[in-house]
Amino acid sequence: MTLTTTINKPSRRLSGTSRFAQVLQKTLLGAIGAALSLSASAAPSVYPTGTTRYDPAKAYNSFVLFTGGDNIAHLIDLNGTSVHEWKDAAGHSTLIDPSVNGGKLGHVFVTLEMTEGKGTDLVPGQVSRRIAKTVGELDWDGKTVWTFGDKAPGGAAQQHHDWARLPNGNTVVLTNLVHPVKGFKQPQVLDDVVYEVNPAGEVVWKWIASEHINEFGFSPAELKLLRNADIADYLHVNNLKVVGPNRWFDGGDKRFAPDNLLFDARNANFIAIIDKKTGKIVWRLGPHYKAASEEQQQPRNVPRPVDQISAQHDAHIIPEGRPGAGNLLVFDNQGVAGYPAASVPRTGGSRVLEIDPIKNEVVWQYTGEDSGNPGWSFRSTHISAARRLPNGNTFIDEGQSGRLFQVTRDGDIVWEYVNPYFRVGKDPLTGRVTANNSLYRGQPVPYEWVPAGTPHSEKAVVPPELSQFHLPPAH
Repeated sequence: MTLTTTINKPSRRLSGTSRFAQVLQKTLLGAIGAALSLSASAAPSVYPTGTTRYDPAKAYNSFVLFTGGDNIAHLIDLNGTSVHEWKDAAGHSTLIDPSVNGGKLGHVFVTLEMTEGKGTDLVPGQVSRRIAKTVGELDWDGKTVWTFGDKAPGGAAQQHHDWARLPNGNTVVLTNLVHPVKGFKQPQVLDDVVYEVNPAGEVVWKWIASEHINEFGFSPAELKLLRNADIADYLHVNNLKVVGPNRWFDGGDKRFAPDNLLFDARNANFIAIIDKKTGKIVWRLGPHYKAASEEQQQPRNVPRPVDQISAQHDAHIIPEGRPGAGNLLVFDNQGVAGYPAASVPRTGGSRVLEIDPIKNEVVWQYTGEDSGNPGWSFRSTHISAARRLPNGNTFIDEGQSGRLFQVTRDGDIVWEYVNPYFRVGKDPLTGRVTANNSLYRGQPVPYEWVPAGTPHSEKAVVPPELSQFHLPPAH
């Protein structure tokens, strides 16, 4: 058995055995070894990577796509084998649904080129600001078939966090814009912008967040805090999704028009829908939530009014044909965010919430307790994602831990995987070698989205009894 180690460990260690990938070359292993010679951390330093638990009869069997610390987009099967790869994928990658991409199989969005951005003093403590100069679409063989960047305002895409192909063949891209905004303390803000880009790489529609500040639901006192924020990244939008076909629109609610766009602002604790025709905000959740009682800051009863969401990620409408279709699914990080900062439990964990967007009620949730563990055992205060699967399971990316897993509606974990592709660097202050396996986003990919014959296995992985899971002493 081979175990991979790091100084930045997942917050919750997983029991289990797996067929561990041969992840790191000699130089990388040497760097991690050097990192581990440092003083011990509070969390365990040795744990299995790869697939640690898998019940093929209860899991939704598919591929999963993510970009590891090696900057390679890995398409893995649920046994953890990397069955296809796209190199130089930068921070994240997304496989495009063939139904909105002319039936093309195995195409991905990736960042193609990075460059130094302007305004490197925008975020206190940030030495440099690398930005995406060019983003694009790669086919199954890694050939570039679409790009955006040279025709972007300023000659650089400045894309971040998200992108989506539209049914009309265009692409919506979430980007940044560094510019002065009247009324802000910061001389320039790091604004969030949405571009719709045609196949020629030309911007044909745009939406700028700062032009809609008065539509986000802030009180005058909260707006004052926002405009006087100490950081230029005042909203930090981290997610952009097409609303898609849904029962609310079919029932006459035009706010949920399929071509409208849904986003969430991590730093400001709200989720909103943009009317694609007018640019106006037509639906919103937050920034104000029903306060939970002092003794029950993270209630578990459902249904109930939506309580405090904070620093959320990956909000989207569950697609048609899946259990819960039409409801909102969101990874509620429970990190520090808001104007003013929200009160979040000191020892609590993160949550995945399914929300009725008309009643604003939580109708299902997942927490650490739902798998028989303490609430804080499931915790990622930044990054992360969650998706509803066709069989009713929920796919979860516990990002800061580098853990991907599936749970049933009752909270049973039927598949788990720990990212073995570590990112190795050096602490700028101490010079110490660092390594971590965090994952910004994992994406479940149905078998039929990639070319037929792509190899995969569905072999059960049964974890051992954790209390009996030991390593033998060195000889």
